[in-house]
Amino acid sequence: MAKITKEAALLYHSQGKPGKIEVVPTKPYSTQTDLSLAYSPGVAEPCLEIQKDPQNAYKYTAKGNLVAVISNGTAVLGLGDIGALSGKPVMEGKGLLFKIYAGIDVFDIELDEKDPEKFIAAVKAIAPTFGGINLEDIKAPECFEIERRLKEELDIPVMHDDQHGTAIISSAGLLNALEVAGKKINDVKIVVNGAGASAISCTKLYVSLGARLENIVMVDSKGVINLTRTDLNEQKRGFATSRTDIHTLAEAMCGADVFLGLSKGNVLSQDMVRSMAPSPIVFALANPTPEISYEDAMDARPDVLMATGRSDYPNQINNVIGFPYIFRGALDTQASAINEEMKIAAVYAIANLAKQPVPDVVNEAYKMNNFSFGPEYFIPKPVDPRLITEVSSAVARAAMSSGVARKNIEDWEDYKLRLRELMGYESKLTRQLYDTASRNPQRVVFAEGGHPNMLKAAVEAKSEGICHPILLGNDERIHKLAKELDLNLDGIEIVNLRHDCETDRRERYAHILATKRAREGATYDEGIDKMFERNYFGMMMVETGDADAFITGLYTKYTNTIKVAKEVIGIQPEYKHFGTMHIVNSKKGTYFLADTLINRHPDTETLTDIAKLAAQTVKFFNQTPVMAMLSYSNFGSDTVGSPLKVHEAVSLMQQEFPELAIDGEMQVNFAMNRELRDRKYPFTRLFGKDVNTLVFPNLSSANSGYKLIQAMADSELIGPIQMGLNKPIHFTDIESSVRDIVNITAVAVIDAIVAKKKSSL
Repeated sequence: MAKITKEAALLYHSQGKPGKIEVVPTKPYSTQTDLSLAYSPGVAEPCLEIQKDPQNAYKYTAKGNLVAVISNGTAVLGLGDIGALSGKPVMEGKGLLFKIYAGIDVFDIELDEKDPEKFIAAVKAIAPTFGGINLEDIKAPECFEIERRLKEELDIPVMHDDQHGTAIISSAGLLNALEVAGKKINDVKIVVNGAGASAISCTKLYVSLGARLENIVMVDSKGVINLTRTDLNEQKRGFATSRTDIHTLAEAMCGADVFLGLSKGNVLSQDMVRSMAPSPIVFALANPTPEISYEDAMDARPDVLMATGRSDYPNQINNVIGFPYIFRGALDTQASAINEEMKIAAVYAIANLAKQPVPDVVNEAYKMNNFSFGPEYFIPKPVDPRLITEVSSAVARAAMSSGVARKNIEDWEDYKLRLRELMGYESKLTRQLYDTASRNPQRVVFAEGGHPNMLKAAVEAKSEGICHPILLGNDERIHKLAKELDLNLDGIEIVNLRHDCETDRRERYAHILATKRAREGATYDEGIDKMFERNYFGMMMVETGDADAFITGLYTKYTNTIKVAKEVIGIQPEYKHFGTMHIVNSKKGTYFLADTLINRHPDTETLTDIAKLAAQTVKFFNQTPVMAMLSYSNFGSDTVGSPLKVHEAVSLMQQEFPELAIDGEMQVNFAMNRELRDRKYPFTRLFGKDVNTLVFPNLSSANSGYKLIQAMADSELIGPIQMGLNKPIHFTDIESSVRDIVNITAVAVIDAIVAKKKSSL
């Protein structure tokens, strides 16, 4: 983990717009009509509807997706009582986490009030604004009473995350660590070092999960909490042990199975860890310095199962694994509370997720080949995109079954899909692609079967039901890699094109290719040599009908792949050129960009073919093309070079396709801004229309354009999508993720389905 300096931290919070969160409008506001609807007089109508029925606030306002993060700054992030205003950066940070992990909006509220009664009164007074309240960084014991009262007196979810967040995540970790150690929660001896809000809440939840009170010893700064002590508050007294033979942490640790530290750094010695039972479990959660370092614990007991609060060691107990998704499930059911049933549901959802195969995005984030359930991975990573669907759904179900939900979720698969779309993990377009492909899966050849991403993508595409994968490559290496990555290759065909058993097929393919290109100087002997190359062999599988589609590009240069595609597959007879398209899924909509890969310096004829192919491809995705052909000039203002070629291509397209909404040449700002374009150029075919298809004047601009969007925008890209070849041959590139390849596979399958339908007509 990179060292965080004071200078870097202050610069992060101050540069640009100070702070970390802002309010963004969600409705149009550019016209007077918009403003009249947003405020007076139109705003009166939803006000009256809410007066009739308060539940309508969830329908007409942001209440149902708005959480208050409230603190008085008395126990801030290990800094202690630094005051409400000084704690504001932390509360803003909590708001940021809510937004990026669960799509929940936040107002951070810092109350300069230490008196519990006045604090409670203030929170109650502002509660109608919110769908939920996250209490934060309030010191014990006041926090217990504040949360208890607010939960009793408010009809929206209230949770003090310092108590319950750590309790939920550590409980999930404890259940899994016990499973790895082969122990049962009702048998283990647990030592809790620390007796603050978090420690008390963790211990209560452990008891709810089956831990026995008589097996728990809690230690505070004065030693073991037992019944002989007279300095205990109500919360500590509930966990006082009847044992009088132990007084120190060292004595409590002898024979213990579990250590939970929520105290301060370096209080647990190696000797204490050595004195624990076999396969000890150590949760050293003090931050940034744990009660014992990971290295010291492992050195003392190599069989230790260890978790910390730090991201640079295995098994991080991080509250962000829980609170965003707990509130997400509560908000989506308009729950009146976050109760014990919902917390326990979150525990089991988090614990179960760690036992499932880990998605590629998590492995990539941590530079790992493959996480798998065991001593070094028994808690999901915070970046795991499945947390929002699994935990939120579990919490929502528990809210409904326990009777605190005011809105029921009927279709759980649709709910999970909406959550994935909310976070940008999936779009309606990609889900439509998958659904369409899975209705008629095709045989898809993956050229680089020994590449980890290609192999993972083939397995994932098969599990999604999209295709029947065929992997090209060394079968022994592929099986070895699959074992390392914990991938199941059952039902996946592997073709080692260098094996003797493929001799007949190589010879057949060579003969077909030589015959096809005989008038171009091709020979059978050359064909045999080419059939040892995966692109030639794989494309010939598609050409001959031995497969339906082909995916390549992770290793091979585009120029070589393009050359092979032209030789083996050929361009559709109505075109002289082929190209590629990228699809951009953004919050503004879906856009189609061409040509992003093939034609470097297109002339007028090439641009015309690209425009035709782009229009055809947009229709392939069930959308109506509204096309802008781009340049650095507008409508003939520059009459030489690239603008002239684009201008001529537009003229040809408009003559041949009088009903097609296409125009140019134009600058991209006019293409993307309908009002600006309509005002300045009302004569265009695009008047009153929103452009969804952009045809670039050359490869440099197209390639730079989509990569700029990829680098800067919060959007999903699908591509490159091949346009114009005779068969479904599709390309990836060296940066393609597993998800990128699966997306292209779905497109290739649909391409193959459509091609078969056309050939049967």
